[in-house]
Amino acid sequence: MAESDGKTSTSIDGNTLVAMCLARAGVDKMFGVVGIPVTSLANRAVALGIRFVAFHNEQSAGYAASAYGYLTGRPGILLTVSGPGCVHGLAGLSNAGVNAWPMVLISGSCDQKDFGRGDFQELDQIAAVEPFSKYSVKATDITKIPTVVFEVLDRAGSGRPGGCYLDLPTDVLHQSVADSEAQKLIDEAENSRKKELIAKPLVKNSEIEKAVALLRKAERPLIVFGKGAAYARAENALKKLVESTGIPFLPTPMGKGLLSDTHELAATAARSLAIGKCDVALVVGARLNWLLHFGEPPKWSKDVKFILVDIDKDEIELRKPSVGLVGDAKDAVERIYEEIKDEPFCLGKSHPWVEAIAKKVKENVSKMEVQLAKDVVPFNYMTPLRIIRDAILGLGSPAPILVSEGANTMDVGRAVLVQTEPRTRLDAGTWGTMGVGLGYCIAAAVASPDRLVVAVEGDSGFGFSAMEVETLVRYQLPVVIIVFNNGGVYGGDRRSPEEITGPHKDDPAPTSFVPGAGYHVLTEAFGGKGYLVQTPDELKSALAESFSARKPAVLNVILDPYAGSESGRLQHKN
Repeated sequence: MAESDGKTSTSIDGNTLVAMCLARAGVDKMFGVVGIPVTSLANRAVALGIRFVAFHNEQSAGYAASAYGYLTGRPGILLTVSGPGCVHGLAGLSNAGVNAWPMVLISGSCDQKDFGRGDFQELDQIAAVEPFSKYSVKATDITKIPTVVFEVLDRAGSGRPGGCYLDLPTDVLHQSVADSEAQKLIDEAENSRKKELIAKPLVKNSEIEKAVALLRKAERPLIVFGKGAAYARAENALKKLVESTGIPFLPTPMGKGLLSDTHELAATAARSLAIGKCDVALVVGARLNWLLHFGEPPKWSKDVKFILVDIDKDEIELRKPSVGLVGDAKDAVERIYEEIKDEPFCLGKSHPWVEAIAKKVKENVSKMEVQLAKDVVPFNYMTPLRIIRDAILGLGSPAPILVSEGANTMDVGRAVLVQTEPRTRLDAGTWGTMGVGLGYCIAAAVASPDRLVVAVEGDSGFGFSAMEVETLVRYQLPVVIIVFNNGGVYGGDRRSPEEITGPHKDDPAPTSFVPGAGYHVLTEAFGGKGYLVQTPDELKSALAESFSARKPAVLNVILDPYAGSESGRLQHKN
């Protein structure tokens, strides 16, 4: 207690002040692994109404924080201990940066006076996070805490979203100030928040006019949108633009669902034709990186004209499109729609380009449905994916959030599984990150409690974070994990006889796991429900029961180990 003018005021420590600032900023969820020196911070946050979801591993917690930022549009918060805890947290921080999702990594660090002397878990954490962080700052004194907390939160979501880092030394967390002083520090820091960090750039009218002029003259226009458009909540604007102009559209993998995959103008099943023949492509919230073949021949026409919509001017300058619109995806699409509305045009169903796309879609869907119609046992990928697709569609709205992770499991699943609603697909993303599955599931369940979460995972992808099934059970989250078990990476031992040689030739292949592993038993150890699935009827029954229960469950779906193939980049054969 501190005495002042005969009045008594309570003092609070750095842990409490950080929690107060987070709560004032509107943070209501945190993910992490606690320990010295941040356990008290987590407890204080919970006492102030922030839900803290505790993980087994900072890597999974970081993936959860990054996905939470994407799903909610607010920075996901990861709390770790110092040193190795911070290093483990870099997985999530880097994932957020590459995918352009807002996230803040908060790590404790060693006592400032002992830095450089070999203190417990000592690390120059500001330097360690530098390649992966938009902005990093250390709270060097308790009085600095409010300013730096608001700053990292604002910077994470400003411009192109990404990860920021806040360093909290042990000595600062143990410092104290009077409660009245703390309230004053918070008020001052909040009032001085930099409004320009929060504001979104507005697209120039002249650039909108150029974009519309190109679209009007196009003979074979295409609208491409990605998870940046999903993050910007651009679905309604895109729907109006697509349906008023009749322009076919192509989503990137995580753009699926902004407009339903079943929409008559969806070109996903005619992807090669759409990108190979279009003469003008309006690309919204998607980068011309490997996922879109860098916008270059031979996948794209050498004469295609790109209209790029991106929040980041540097991205526009890198790609050098015919027209670059720097700004928010939703705002840009709405402005394009308004500009067209005064002098409307619509391609119509009989337009040669629309007809060509529709014809190719019908051909490719028919070919795939022939494969899907067969019940193949032992399972290939198609049979269980068809059953899962039908079970998910049978749930209606709100549609489940689908988490897709693996090589063949994700690649084949992308073509078979149908997304009908925005932000209902989470996968390996821009970086092709394996290990995201369980973290993404937990983030999705916490961010959207009204939705079931369904994960379709390869056994290799599942293995990265399988222990987090205990976290699912502990918090009783409505998550159903479906593991495609084919005995290893791509499907077990694929070596030729010539490769099986040397002193360790009797060891399992580098791609092999234990055959017939009982992944369903893992969740049962913690009180979840497990299912062993080997036939279509068993899968249908397990899906019906687990979807209805909305409780943590693991379905161990046994596949033919020779059903898959080596996979890594997107393989599109349509």
